[in-house]
Amino acid sequence: MAIRTLRYREALREAMIEEMERDANVLILGEEVGHYDGAYKVTEGMLAKFGERRVLDTPIAEAGFAGIAIGAAMVGLRPIVEFMTWNFSAVAFDQILNNAAKLRQMSGGQLQCPIVFRGPNASAKQVGSQHSHAMEHFYATVPGLKVVAPAFPQDAKGLLKTAIRDNDPVCFMESETLYSVKGDVDDAVETVPFGLANVVRQGTRCTLVAYSRMTHVCLEAALALAEKGIDVEVVDLRSLRPLDEDTIIASVQKTHYCVVVHEGWPYGGVGAEVADRVQRLAFDSLDGPILRVTNFDVPMPYNATLEQLCMPNASRVVATVERLLNR
Repeated sequence: MAIRTLRYREALREAMIEEMERDANVLILGEEVGHYDGAYKVTEGMLAKFGERRVLDTPIAEAGFAGIAIGAAMVGLRPIVEFMTWNFSAVAFDQILNNAAKLRQMSGGQLQCPIVFRGPNASAKQVGSQHSHAMEHFYATVPGLKVVAPAFPQDAKGLLKTAIRDNDPVCFMESETLYSVKGDVDDAVETVPFGLANVVRQGTRCTLVAYSRMTHVCLEAALALAEKGIDVEVVDLRSLRPLDEDTIIASVQKTHYCVVVHEGWPYGGVGAEVADRVQRLAFDSLDGPILRVTNFDVPMPYNATLEQLCMPNASRVVATVERLLNR
């Protein structure tokens, strides 16, 4: 087995192609996934390979094609629904919340819904306040949904294959800013399990908890902190629901401090959930409060300077860690 360097989008594409070759019930549908090769070229070449019966271009009607895909999942197919951006999933929220997430429970286990909703999540570059939402915490609150947010190509491929094989609905949160990021992909790793975080940097002084693009921000901050003699550990959640609280708690028990970094608003976000778990399960290990670094609690500005100011960055993470340790 080889270890290859792939871009994030290439890893996603490989996962879908391999699963479509493995299982004839897997198909993909969404806006521009076929003839345009995908809005972000994730599905490039897939129409030519699998044809229009399995790679379906849809109208701009998220509620419609999400509903069609849920119906298809109910009768044995395994659809992958690409939202051009997770912001647009708000149009299909009723379908995801009231149909996909509840089918198994409301049918008494007679029906299942093996479906993957995927696409870019959170901010890109100057796409305005209506296209910059971090939607993961909306969906992570819903029983019946699984929510994952990989940061690296290896996890993007492995988690997507796991999602496609799962018999329940999965919200797969990507990042437009990561599509061109390169990373090693080990062909020996077939799938990556849900509910298992990854310690991507060992440290002793403070735990940084993040996922998706913010994992890269935390690794950048860790290098800057190391130059100041502060050795931090970085935990990449990978999976938000189910959440691997054991890895988080073990890290905090080692470092005694915790900073959660996520791209989204602070009120009720993933950081609040992580903070609750840590204070309940590792209270006696904490030597300071759990702090969060998030987007500012405002609609995202269009202006490039203000946009960058609103989002978490390495400098804000460094300042937060220093403030915590200097209490």
